[in-house]
Amino acid sequence: MGALQEEGAADNGEKSRQRPYRVLSLDGGGMRGIYTAAFLDRLLTQHAARTRGPALDLGLGFDLITGTSTGAIVGAAAAIGVPMRDIVTLYRAYGAKIFPHRIKGKLSAIFRAITGGHYVRRGDAALKIALDGVLGDITLSQVFDQRGIAMSIPAVRMSTHKAWVFKKTPKSGPRDDHYRLADICLASSAAPIYRALAAIDDPSGKEGGKQVFCDGGLWANNPIMVGFTDALANAAPGQAIEIFSLGTCPRPEGEHIRGDKVNRSMLGWSLGADVAPLSISAQEFAYDNMARLLAIAMSDCGRSISRVRFPNKPVPASMLEFLALDDSRPEAMERLIQQAHTDADATRSACDDPNDTDGRLIRSMLESLPPLDPAKTLCRAPESA
Repeated sequence: MGALQEEGAADNGEKSRQRPYRVLSLDGGGMRGIYTAAFLDRLLTQHAARTRGPALDLGLGFDLITGTSTGAIVGAAAAIGVPMRDIVTLYRAYGAKIFPHRIKGKLSAIFRAITGGHYVRRGDAALKIALDGVLGDITLSQVFDQRGIAMSIPAVRMSTHKAWVFKKTPKSGPRDDHYRLADICLASSAAPIYRALAAIDDPSGKEGGKQVFCDGGLWANNPIMVGFTDALANAAPGQAIEIFSLGTCPRPEGEHIRGDKVNRSMLGWSLGADVAPLSISAQEFAYDNMARLLAIAMSDCGRSISRVRFPNKPVPASMLEFLALDDSRPEAMERLIQQAHTDADATRSACDDPNDTDGRLIRSMLESLPPLDPAKTLCRAPESA
């Protein structure tokens, strides 16, 4: 019997080494998070329909989920088993309350400056209600202990002005165990100008103190390198790593600036509101390419690391007017959802192409997802706005 047990343990160890360590990485992007949720919902729904199978549990397909800002919200929902269609509904219901005023030029930026914190206070209150309604009091440690999913969520700690990652992995220690997911998402999405800073309860504080955080998008709007680093730290020696990185329908960026127009002042940057989209675009490109080059280099050294960035098609020009971070108009949300469905259908088609390397990886990931079993989730039904 002992020999059989040892042989069985060896078989299980071999299977563990053969199974890839999978990471889901979700970008920030404000209201464009509805695109992320709609894309994932469509991809899962189409796969289930084509295989004539049940609804799928996205979170349980991954060992680690990392997400920034709006990506943290979608990622936290997936981690506890919330269907992505419910998150699409959440954005529809609360989007206009979270972003009650859209900054769409210099005059609206001046108006926001004059009105002070009125709109960010309203948005902050609405976001808290939305997050509490879906995530409740679930903590990082509960996700890890009950669902086996590690999480890494970027933010900025204002007391030090340094990058901070809310983290629970097999090697992270207990520091962040008792932070609520709702509070973590509030911290990671506290975008300057667009939203209030996040003052959240410090669960380790003996006197119920609070810590203040700012948007993780300031340094890791595309958190792929956060996920990459934690995958290397936590995957078994020699275990293949697969990283699935999803953007938020990034807008085509770039501008021609004449040499005599470079003296751009605060007003030229819409009092800072135009800086965030520039930072998002620069980070998305930079971190994605760093991850790509690092994955190639490490694969050449014998460590199998695969990275899929999707969608990877140019955004239609007709989408440009609907891609502002704070555009919560119904027509903007509808266009983002439509584009998400189009991109998800193209991704699903790639899964059927045996010559498409990314398609094969995505298909393998989809086929590994277990059925969505309410008894194995931590979620609660989302509340109405």
